[in-house]
Amino acid sequence: MNNEDKTLGMDRDISRRDVIVGAAALGVGVAASSLLVPDTASAQMAPGTQDTPGYYPPELQGMRGSHPGSFEAAHAIRDGKVVDSAEDTGEHYDLVVVGAGMSGLGAAYFFRRALPHGRVLILDNHDDFGGHARRNEFMVDGRKVIGYGGTMYILSPDAYTVEGRQLLADVGINKERFLKAAGPRNALTARFNLKQGILFDKETFGADKLVVGQPSRGFNASRGQTSPAEWKAFLDHTPLHKDVRESFLRMNTESKDYLAGLGREDREKTLRSISYTDYLLKYAKVHPGVIPLIIKTSHGGINGVAGLDTVSAWGAFENGRPGFDGLGIPRPPYRRWMSDHDGDDLHFPDGNHGLARLIVRWLIPEALPGQTQEDSVTKRVDYTKLDVPTNAVRLRLSSTVARVTHIGSPEKSSGVNVIYVRGGKPFRVQADAVVMAGYNAMIPYIAPEVPEAQKAALHNAVRMPLVYGTVVLRNWEPMAKLGSSGFSCPGPTFWWDSVGLDWTVSLGDYQAAQSPSDPIPLHLSKVPAQPGLSAKDQFRAGRAQLLATDFETIERATRRMFQAAFGPAGFDPARDIAGITVNRHPHGYAGCANELYDPIWTPEERPWVRGRKRVGRIAIANSDAGAICLTQCAFDQAHRAVTELVADVLQPMQQYPWGVQN
Repeated sequence: MNNEDKTLGMDRDISRRDVIVGAAALGVGVAASSLLVPDTASAQMAPGTQDTPGYYPPELQGMRGSHPGSFEAAHAIRDGKVVDSAEDTGEHYDLVVVGAGMSGLGAAYFFRRALPHGRVLILDNHDDFGGHARRNEFMVDGRKVIGYGGTMYILSPDAYTVEGRQLLADVGINKERFLKAAGPRNALTARFNLKQGILFDKETFGADKLVVGQPSRGFNASRGQTSPAEWKAFLDHTPLHKDVRESFLRMNTESKDYLAGLGREDREKTLRSISYTDYLLKYAKVHPGVIPLIIKTSHGGINGVAGLDTVSAWGAFENGRPGFDGLGIPRPPYRRWMSDHDGDDLHFPDGNHGLARLIVRWLIPEALPGQTQEDSVTKRVDYTKLDVPTNAVRLRLSSTVARVTHIGSPEKSSGVNVIYVRGGKPFRVQADAVVMAGYNAMIPYIAPEVPEAQKAALHNAVRMPLVYGTVVLRNWEPMAKLGSSGFSCPGPTFWWDSVGLDWTVSLGDYQAAQSPSDPIPLHLSKVPAQPGLSAKDQFRAGRAQLLATDFETIERATRRMFQAAFGPAGFDPARDIAGITVNRHPHGYAGCANELYDPIWTPEERPWVRGRKRVGRIAIANSDAGAICLTQCAFDQAHRAVTELVADVLQPMQQYPWGVQN
């Protein structure tokens, strides 16, 4: 270890076991005769099995999310391994749910609501439940600090469907009490007058420099948000070339018609047919040096895009990006479908893992005793209670589903065989029905009876790779001294796209940071992408890059980043960083149609609609089936899938008792 690594704190006691990369992730073929089994001695995964006393994945640091041990078997199956024989466990369930994310947990909930005596088994390939809703838990000088590593908000619960609102109520969500306890989202940053900034790196911009006080991103002066003087004052402190500063200032402050000569209809048509990058470079004539400043923030709030070059100019316009105010086109309201509920978002300290825990409590009360949203926050889930034979609902982790086939033909089947791999060994259970609530593009590999046209539609679900990091600081006094709430990183040196203080929520007996002397979790994010390709190809390239990057590389870049940003205010990465967790989601968030690449489908032609069609006793859920990365979508698709099975297969016409077929 060199001196720089010691200065950064790379020798400190933080778990940093390297990624065990599946051979397929590196482009090496997987032998069809064997399943990849991770080296558990070096893989960063929960020790033992979930029935081992003390098993508690949220406390693990290092590489989490899609952790080593969670994806190797799936990659082998994708690459041709067929698992059609297995040890019979002798278990039979009314329903098997594939996937313990929000849609899978929701499916188990809706099934038990419909059939209270039904027995359910939930299988998931990860060592924790919640899917992309991950909990990162740390102990800092005897104080518990909770962060999140994935899905973070319950967006506008009043905008959920009736069934979604019923789920939230049943598991104990109370919006009014939550908002009263949590307080305003920006309370901490407002109290200490903290502002966002940009961290420039020496390799790209000539100097490592944090410039604090970036004016409101994406909203320019003509909308009454930020004056040209404010933008100029900020830009004058940056190491940017004069021409880049002037171009960036012009883009954010001037109101000019860049589409002069085009009528209203042609303006919209043009904006829908070109990328935001092309619009800025070819029509607004911005300096090319401006693009790196905003390319890493372009995906925020825009579904299904990788960067500036994969979002249409119209999509950027809809989402409040700068450069359009002189066009004379009314800007559509942001988040139109939830506009009446803005400000009602809920955010547990561990993001939507807090909601996942409440659903697990409703399904398996013994695993998390209590009654309210407040009393759940600091309690530890007892993982040994999740898969008990006497449970009506069982949740089995570290179990990759490899094969789902009907007993008989799908049309006349008496049940479904489900084979899963655990510890490198295949097992088989039987069920009356199955809900597939995992990554939809994996279904063609494990459910061979799905029609070929439907398989093609399912393969369309190429997800955006996403990384969420949690870095816990022993205190954040240097941030307060600099007036910084976080920053974006336009250069590649520091790896991450952005860092920031998020909504600090105190709930129940959990007390979030109140002063700069308190430990605090910072939220880091990155969308790996490769500009110049289509959105889906950027996702694929980014996923390969992500799987080939080890934790040590990310940790070193992270520590360098914090040193560069806060070092001038006395920050010492070796002393002040108490923990680092990297939550890697190579198959991250579901995407929708992208007007730059996809045709205009009719509702029936949409691939996610064709892909989610029930096949015999197998129904398909997950947010992929609704083509948007929202928890309410995951619940909606779970409810639809369960309703299809209960009403059409298990108890046809159950709403009319005299019509039930016994």
